[in-house]
Amino acid sequence: MIYQRCGRSGILLPRISLGLWQNFGDEAPQDTARDICLRAFDLGITHFDLANNYGPPPGSAETNFGRILKRDLLAHRDELIISTKAGYNMWEGPYGEWGSRKYLLASLDQSLKRLGLDYVDIFYSHRPDPETPLEETMGALDQAVRSGRALYAGISNYRPKETRRATGILRKLGTPCLIHQPRYNMFDRWIEDGLTTVLEKEGIGCIVFSPLAQGLLTDRYLKEIPPGSRAAREQFLKTEMVQKNLPAIRALHAIAKRRGQPLAEMALAWVLRLPVVTSALIGASSVAQLESNVKTLTNLDFSRDELAEIREILRSHQAFVKLPQRKADPARKPKPEPVPVEKGRRALHVPR
Repeated sequence: MIYQRCGRSGILLPRISLGLWQNFGDEAPQDTARDICLRAFDLGITHFDLANNYGPPPGSAETNFGRILKRDLLAHRDELIISTKAGYNMWEGPYGEWGSRKYLLASLDQSLKRLGLDYVDIFYSHRPDPETPLEETMGALDQAVRSGRALYAGISNYRPKETRRATGILRKLGTPCLIHQPRYNMFDRWIEDGLTTVLEKEGIGCIVFSPLAQGLLTDRYLKEIPPGSRAAREQFLKTEMVQKNLPAIRALHAIAKRRGQPLAEMALAWVLRLPVVTSALIGASSVAQLESNVKTLTNLDFSRDELAEIREILRSHQAFVKLPQRKADPARKPKPEPVPVEKGRRALHVPR
């Protein structure tokens, strides 16, 4: 394993980290999940990434990983970096999602119970909340750290301006932002449009998720869509996306073949090429897949010609730099628009 410093902090993270977003919920084979976690630790993967809603059902990934911790890894707790997040929908009612202090700290307490831990190493705001003051959300992260329930604070899915504001607030509170977790892969390069510059300037680490674009950047779909695959189940990956990107996938596969590595390994090496990227989060459904991904670290270097060829493929086949979309939530009422009311010569604004 290779370790890299996380921004300007004292923490070293493995260049490959294990994410428990999928394949670790109650629907997954628990013996396989345990084997993957233990093999990951044996390979030097010290960082295990979770969130309150990972499953399915939500919360089950934390519960199942908590059992693995208790049974096999608790004696190694000080050798592990364990992270969790809160921000997406977790329970019914007005306090079960987004970025309020109420939700974030209540969710963290629930996560600690499911994990069977007194603290997590990193606690993230999983997404920015457009209707909660950023000071409140960052204040909750600060309180989580000061209370001892987390050692470090992180953010995920924040745009460049939001990141700059959030890190400024945390710095003033005395709890610097350790890390940002954005989506990043060859087909989704939005972080290159300003975020990487902010992270470098602020000294924040970066751990990217979906480096293989939900399996698009693998050899799995070169000929057909296999039965039982994510694309076949329309789970996070649509058949239309596979067909649209197939020419680029095949062209990238040819470069990987010349490099003597599978496309998935080359795709992982490609995201790790950026100095600001501390680690790449992988998911794994088997020990063999895990071992193949870790093998990436034996072939990380690219020639200038290879990078230029990859860049041209992506330019030709994909509109790659785009910020994450902010979709309106129909469950949340929009803020009222002010209505001008005449009073003498002045127009006062009062809410409807």
